[in-house]
Formats: sequence, C-alpha cells, structure tokens
Amino acid sequence: MASKIEAEVEVRSDAGKFWESIRESTTLFPKAFPDQYQSIQLLQGDGKSVGSVRLINYAPGVSPISSTKEKIESVDEANKTLSYSVIDGDVLNYYKNFKANLTVTPKGENGSTVKWACEFDKANEDVPNPDIMRDFAVKCFNDLDVYLHQIACL
Repeated sequence: MASKIEAEVEVRSDAGKFWESIRESTTLFPKAFPDQYQSIQLLQGDGKSVGSVRLINYAPGVSPISSTKEKIESVDEANKTLSYSVIDGDVLNYYKNFKANLTVTPKGENGSTVKWACEFDKANEDVPNPDIMRDFAVKCFNDLDVYLHQIACL
C-alpha cells in the first residue's frame, strides 16, 4: 500500500521565476549548488517534457543516496506543476516505487508557496519514511530562493 509524505515551503521569489528555475534545474542546480549536486545528466528528452530522463549524482556525503534516475511523468506549465518517478538508483533499494509531485503557487504580491509530495511503497517494513528526501527537497527550495535573490541583486 502506498504511503505519502508532503512538505510546503514559503519562498520570497516570484512564482514564475521560481518555476522557471525548477524547469532549468538540469543545468542550474549543479552550478548553483555544487555542495549538493555533483552532476545532472540528461539521458533522454530535453529535461523539461514528459518522458525526459535524467541521472542525478549527489555530492559525496550529502545523503546515503548517491544517485537517482528520474523520469518526468507529467508537466502542467499553466499551473506550474510537475511529477516525476524514480526509475533507477539507490532510492529503489529502499522503496519499490517512488513518485513525487511539485507545485509552485503565487502567494500575495511577492513570493510563492512550493509544495512537494511523494508517494512510495517501502521495500520492507524496516525501511523508514523518506524524510531525508523530503528534507533535501525543502533545503533545495530554500537554497534556490536565496540564490535567486542573490543573482537579482547583482
């Protein structure tokens, strides 16, 4: 039976700018966050459209997960929503399946709300919930918000 965990992050960045940065994460994240991402390689597609597959190599020591292969399952540009599945990598040692959804919503005059949720099936009863993945996503969203404000001020 699938389980679910969620996170919601308030950011100062404009929803459009934040969404565009998420969409450019294949090239942006390794440059902006080399302490977290060693590399992100595009294996199939353009990295933005349904069916695109990318291999994410995390920086050594960031987590017990060294790499994941993700496939984009759906994209809704108008509603700034995307979903992806992990199709290979260390995550699948712990979870039989792992699918995440991300939504960026405008909030007031400035700022956005970023929602991340994942559904997963544990490989066995002893596997913990993927809190480490949720916490990593939250850290990335907060770091991206800071990064976007820093480059806006240059």
